[in-house]
Amino acid sequence: MQQPVENAQLFYEYYRQWIDVYKKGAIREATLDKYLMTQKWVEKLAPELKVYELTRTAYQKLLNDYAKNHEKQTTLDFHHQLKGAVLDAVDEGLIERDPTRKAIIKGKSPGVKKIKYLNQFELHTLIAHLDIKEAVNWDWFILLVAKTGMRFSEALAITPSDFDFARQTLSISKTWDYKGDGGFLPTKNKSSVRKIQIDWQIVVKFSELTKNLPEDKPIFVGDKKIHNSTVNDVLTRHCKECGISEISIHGLRHTHESLLLFAGVSIASVVRRLGHASMATTQKTYLHIIQELEEEYENYGNIKSRLEVIS
Repeated sequence: MQQPVENAQLFYEYYRQWIDVYKKGAIREATLDKYLMTQKWVEKLAPELKVYELTRTAYQKLLNDYAKNHEKQTTLDFHHQLKGAVLDAVDEGLIERDPTRKAIIKGKSPGVKKIKYLNQFELHTLIAHLDIKEAVNWDWFILLVAKTGMRFSEALAITPSDFDFARQTLSISKTWDYKGDGGFLPTKNKSSVRKIQIDWQIVVKFSELTKNLPEDKPIFVGDKKIHNSTVNDVLTRHCKECGISEISIHGLRHTHESLLLFAGVSIASVVRRLGHASMATTQKTYLHIIQELEEEYENYGNIKSRLEVIS
């Protein structure tokens, strides 16, 4: 169903309008930014592509061009973000057939992945190395995330009133808009609103730290704008000085999740504690841990057999 060229709309322009109409105000800013980045890539890779020219071949070429500089999973995300708009264009009669049907997802070979979490010994080493003073500093923040597995924005939004030291619980019901102009925002999803248990170390230390702080003001937010790179730099310095694997603040969340699963805590309990919307993410971590345990068992078997030969 081709249209006159002079009346045809460029695909990247249509996609931008689609984002404004269907996504803006309906999704979180961080997610919206991903859609806008996808739009920029479409404009870069196919600046002359018109909506009615979007055939299966043209769409596949767009994916292939994107895949030249991105890993397969990233290309799949790119495809998913485009697909909704393309299907709407089909429904509107702008495109005759669904060009996304049977799309082939390609991508660069994955690079060397940085370690995403610490083992139990490394975590204990890190916590022992933290400089927990009387005044609030980023080491306090690192301790809280390590012990609770909270998201960066959730931990920033914690106020003294969120703690119930008598019941050893912490309420997570909001996030801090550190990427924007500051201020409280809703949590990532409904499942992220939760109340979690905290251990005696957090109870003792934070009850002392917060006793003279304003009840409704974020503990870790001051006058200056906060960047997660600032906290990551502090964490990296500690890791280097301890001689342990270097991870990010988000890596501490993975660490908390992994150690819980490793200790035999049920997937459902871990999902609730971390505020995941579904079990999918936690199940991936669980499968990874099972794989590591199997590898350790195999290594143990190899070492044991060698020792038996030597003896």
